[in-house]
Amino acid sequence: MKNRFNNYTWGIAVALLFATMGCSKFEEINTDPEMPKVVNSSMISERIILGLANPPSQKSFMQPYMLTKQVAWTELPEGYQYNNLGEEESSLTGLNDAQYMVDFATTDGLAKSYAGIMHLARAIRFFEGTMKLGDIPYREALQGESEKVYFPKYDLQKDVFLGILAELEKADQLFQAGDKFTGDPVYAGNTLQWRKFTNTFALNVLIQLSRKAADPDLKVKERFKKIVDSGVLFASNADNFQLIRADKSGQTYPFYKVSNSFVIYPMVSSEIINPLKQKKDRRLFYYAAPSALKVANGKQQNDFDAYVGVDPSLPFGDIADIVVTKDFSKLNDRYSELVTGEPTQQYSYAQFCFIMAEATARGWIGGAAVDWYKRGIEASMKFAADNTPNQDQYTHKMFMDATYISAAIATYGQEFPQEIEKQIAEIILQKYLASYLQLSYTPYYDYRRTGYPVWKVNPSSSMNSEATDKIPVRWKYKDREYNYNSENVKEAVKRQFNGVDDPNQSMWLLK
Repeated sequence: MKNRFNNYTWGIAVALLFATMGCSKFEEINTDPEMPKVVNSSMISERIILGLANPPSQKSFMQPYMLTKQVAWTELPEGYQYNNLGEEESSLTGLNDAQYMVDFATTDGLAKSYAGIMHLARAIRFFEGTMKLGDIPYREALQGESEKVYFPKYDLQKDVFLGILAELEKADQLFQAGDKFTGDPVYAGNTLQWRKFTNTFALNVLIQLSRKAADPDLKVKERFKKIVDSGVLFASNADNFQLIRADKSGQTYPFYKVSNSFVIYPMVSSEIINPLKQKKDRRLFYYAAPSALKVANGKQQNDFDAYVGVDPSLPFGDIADIVVTKDFSKLNDRYSELVTGEPTQQYSYAQFCFIMAEATARGWIGGAAVDWYKRGIEASMKFAADNTPNQDQYTHKMFMDATYISAAIATYGQEFPQEIEKQIAEIILQKYLASYLQLSYTPYYDYRRTGYPVWKVNPSSSMNSEATDKIPVRWKYKDREYNYNSENVKEAVKRQFNGVDDPNQSMWLLK
């Protein structure tokens, strides 16, 4: 009994000791010195910008390029390769707390810059969502915390685009009035660079509205010309909205080989290789590796005929048979062997040049379409050359120096067609070739808008069950939208697609 009493009193004494003397020590011992104690504007900004700029890694990195027919995949039949887009939703992840980035700013100039990031990020995310789906929530989106709107209504796609364009205009004004800011892994807080990106992205939005150029509310051509006349636009590859990769955790190239079991699965598509071979374009040697079979049979690595593209529309069994023959081109080693790979672009100067070329061909702005067309090809070639070690393993003895690039773009210029529709076809093809393993879904959006490049569709392999002879033009709404916001999503499907959530029915944008 005495021992039990002593143990009891000892326990109380220990508890009191911790209570009176140990609280601060306990908190000190259990506080991670690496973890920030206070959230600030730059922390939120960095997370938002990285969310916009950083693509996923490994197999997920390759998914868009299966859809855009740049690679064929040999692991298993992939829906994106075989025209089954599945379901998607308008992802606004990371924007819920964007307003706090503005609220926490310590000066008015910083508040304006962070507000610019907020409006630009909103515009990009809403653009991505409506491009995939059609009508999406816009005016009532992200209102759950502030306005208790948990089941937002779906806005007409036209109204979403009007909102996007208004937010981009607002972002440009805010950056113009703002100060250099921290928390920027892309442009180091340079507000002029952010203005250039904002305006260049706005031109990308407007070119995707090419079928609506006559709409009196959108004023597509007038807006386009006004932005071009401002002159605050991309001017070189140095302006690219991209992440430069590094040999650090979380910063390596997304398809680098370490811990990446998927490096063995991609083949380079004939949709990429054949046009480059036809034009004797040395970008081929930077994008692909020679066929192992062709090399074994005596072809040299700097021979265009050593490179073999695979038709990504072939039935998977046929593709599996090709793997056994080794008569195909793998990705260039630089994509998996180099820890830094190449910078990953979301929006590029080359893309901007081809947008300008298309707008010029359509008569939206003055000038010669061929001049912008050549600049786009030049930017693409320089980007590949500047970001690839001049070693045979990566250039296959076909280095693109200044002399080659100058001669190549001159030849492209001489062969540029005269007929407007053929000009647009050639511009979109070169925009596509410049986007190899870059720009995510942009080539798909161009394809469904213009029909170029003319990708092969094979009914015998297509997973687009409703129309095996077509590539779908949209994703379906996710099941959880029907589960949690049923009334609003059903109303949107009814007004757009006669009540059937069909991936082959055109959204307003494409009509």
